[in-house]
Amino acid sequence: MSAQQYQPSALSDVTVTVDGDDTVVTFPRTLPYPVDQVWAAVTDPEMLAQWTPYTADRNLGSVGEVVIAMLSEEGDPEMSFPASVRVVDEARRLEHEWGPDELIWELTPVEGGTRVVLTQRSRAEGMASALAAGWHLCFDVLDGLLAGSPFGPIVGAKAREYGWDDLNSRYARQLGIEESEVW
Repeated sequence: MSAQQYQPSALSDVTVTVDGDDTVVTFPRTLPYPVDQVWAAVTDPEMLAQWTPYTADRNLGSVGEVVIAMLSEEGDPEMSFPASVRVVDEARRLEHEWGPDELIWELTPVEGGTRVVLTQRSRAEGMASALAAGWHLCFDVLDGLLAGSPFGPIVGAKAREYGWDDLNSRYARQLGIEESEVW
């Protein structure tokens, strides 16, 4: 799907809290797919590379060390760093490092699909609306991927072509916070 054809889905009920030095952004999304499909999308490196800004050197479905590779705008592995998968409760919960941040994925089967709650603990102050806008785009790409119409990943400045600026502003207003400035 081209940027001209893409229309962002409705805003999610994102919340932001502060826990010590961490900004905690919680992003819920209900997807019309079974838990096992969504679990594969958040753990399988090949699937991750199709909808997130990163991939991994192994499946994230087991505890242990991993190398996370950030993707370029062309979708190629770019910068890599060591990380750790800390918690795995198959098809229910995944906790892993993402650079200095931590991602916590919680999957719950609901009627007609899966409720995903992604929590990102970040040391990056003032980035909450940017994180919400970025994950919003990722989840829209995931929805397209699981529906059989992949069009991602949307990485880096390319996100601006897909409405990131507007999503960033809208999430800042929804959260009652200052808009994140990334570029």
